[in-house]
Amino acid sequence: MKEIPGISEAEYEVMKVVWKKYPLTSGEIIEKLSPKKNWNPKTVKTLINRLVKKQALVHTAQGKAYLYSPAVSREACASRESESFIKRVFDGAMMPMLAHFAKANKIKPEDVERLKKILEEQN
Repeated sequence: MKEIPGISEAEYEVMKVVWKKYPLTSGEIIEKLSPKKNWNPKTVKTLINRLVKKQALVHTAQGKAYLYSPAVSREACASRESESFIKRVFDGAMMPMLAHFAKANKIKPEDVERLKKILEEQN
């Protein structure tokens, strides 16, 4: 199985654009990020290049431009990040993490029911 690379917060912004619709040119990625971020196009291109080096994005040549597509799924990245977070913050223990979020955030009754079902399926 392919190892999922660590992705920075800024790189995640680029990945979110590409996960929504691909393939995209760097210009299209810049255009989609412009309303959200006040980043220089060179910054976005640097982030794209980092993601290619990390093998999170792949590119194919189309004329003079490259078309970028994700090489890893959003779900795989979310799984890697959540595992890393639980290890860093809760020493890898799931129960303290769940208890913390349950106490710190008001959980909707329908979310409690969904969580119960998920936990029941684990047994």
